[in-house]
Formats: sequence, C-alpha cells, structure tokens
Amino acid sequence: MTMQIADSVSLSASDSKARAHAAAARNNLRTEPRAVRIIIITLALLFLTVFVVLPLVVVFAQAFSRGILAYFAALAEPEAMAAIKLTLIVAAISVGLNLVFGLVAAWAIAKFEFPGKTFLITLIDLPFSVSPVISGLVFVLLFGAQGYFGSWLREHDIQILFAVPGIALATTFVTFPFVARALIPLMQEQGTQEEEAAISLGASGLQTFFRVTLPNIKWGVLYGVLLCNARAMGEFGAVSVVSGHIRGETNTMPLLVEILYNEYQFVAAFAIASLLAMLALITLIAKTVLERQLDEGQDASDH
Repeated sequence: MTMQIADSVSLSASDSKARAHAAAARNNLRTEPRAVRIIIITLALLFLTVFVVLPLVVVFAQAFSRGILAYFAALAEPEAMAAIKLTLIVAAISVGLNLVFGLVAAWAIAKFEFPGKTFLITLIDLPFSVSPVISGLVFVLLFGAQGYFGSWLREHDIQILFAVPGIALATTFVTFPFVARALIPLMQEQGTQEEEAAISLGASGLQTFFRVTLPNIKWGVLYGVLLCNARAMGEFGAVSVVSGHIRGETNTMPLLVEILYNEYQFVAAFAIASLLAMLALITLIAKTVLERQLDEGQDASDH
C-alpha cells in the first residue's frame, strides 16, 4: 500500500513537472515584445479583412442591392435552377466516386506494403500540381471529336464532352485527392494492431473494414467528403473546358456567374455567387466542427 501511494505521488509529481515544462515551452515561444505581437496580429486580421471579408460583403451587398424579391427572382430563373441542379448532380457523382477511391487508396497505402506505393501517393497528389484547365483539356484530347476515343464514341452515339459525363469526369479528376489525403495520415497513425487482432479472431477482410477500420475513421471520411464537395461545387477551370457552355444544360453555377456578369446582369450574377459563398461558409463551419472531432479522437487514442 505504501509503495502504491509512493508511486502515485511520483506520477503526480512527474505530471506536474511535464505540465510546467509545457507551460514554460509555450512562454518561450512568446519572446517577441508585445508591440511586435500586436503588429503581427493586426497585419493578419487586415489581410483577412481585405482579401476575405470585404469580397464576401461586396458579393452579398450586390446580390441584395435591388431587394430580396429581385434576389429570389434571380435564383428562380430557369437557367439558374438548371445550373444549381447540374452543380448538385455533378458534386454528388464526383463525391461518391472519390469516396470509394479515397477509402480504397487510403486503406491500401496505410495498411499494406507493396511495390509502387510511393508512385501511387505521387499520382494522388497530381491534381494539386496540374492546372484545372489542363485537366479539362486532357479529357478533350481523349473524348473530343478528334480525340483518341472520339470516333468510337461517335459511332456508338455516346456523348461525353459537352454533357454531364464529361463535367463529372473533369470534376472527379480535380477533386480525387481530398478524401484520400484526409484519410491516409489518420489511418497511418492508427496503425494495424486492431485490424490484426480482428483477423486473428476470425474476422474476414470486409468485416474488419466495416466493423473496425471504418468506425475509427468516420470523422476523417466526413472531413474528406466535405472538402471534396466544396471543391466540386466551386470548380471552374476544368468544367469550363469540357462543358461547352450550353445555356440551361451544361452550365454549372460558377460558369453561370461568369456568363451573367459578362452580360451585365449583375444582380443575377451576384445572387448565384452569394449562394456559392453561403455554401462555402457552411462548409467552413462544418470543417471546424469535424476538425474538433478529429482532434478529440486523436487525443482519445493517445490516452
């Protein structure tokens, strides 16, 4: 009993020392004078105000400049409704495909060793380094009238470009890193001990995935899906190349904003833009909540 009390006292003392050391480390990071810290914080807030807050204020001010009735009338236009519907359809397709790919890729990379693993990780990051316009052009070279598969598609009366399939393909390409990149570090940190224990108890690979792996990464999955959906709904460059800009048919919301603005329909353009901005703000709030859940999950696993 005496030994247990002594051990608990020593553990408490070591915890106190660790907390004191952490506090001292934080204080050492704040070696700059108070005036310097104020200047740095002010510059950061000024930058965010000029490049983030003011543009958002201008978008919403222009959208409601002629009143709320004109705002909703602009959103109710058939062309605007078609663009909103197409954007939601393309986002659903691309997010669904990227969810499957991200889960498979992250599971393979984090849980297994195989030749070409580094090359696969590099390929996943490819859309981050390639211009979206180039990405769209690749699909034109593949599925266009003069493209590699163009003649075969024409013979079988299959329309890829200037239609929903082409827009979905281009959007999927530029967004496929997000789910995988959100899951790979999370799954690598968790290791393979729980999966190995489940398999040793007789669970199959699919049972292990759905009952052990997936519950542990659920917040990471939602986080990746959220980022993927935000990028899919706001994608412009790749979609602009493959859409053909057919009004009422192949214009997504970002494309319609450009068209309306070029035609001096400012209220309608900013109304669609404000809808995209509201979706972005909702995404930001959800992202913050999911990041907190991920941090809590990591802290729980550490303990």
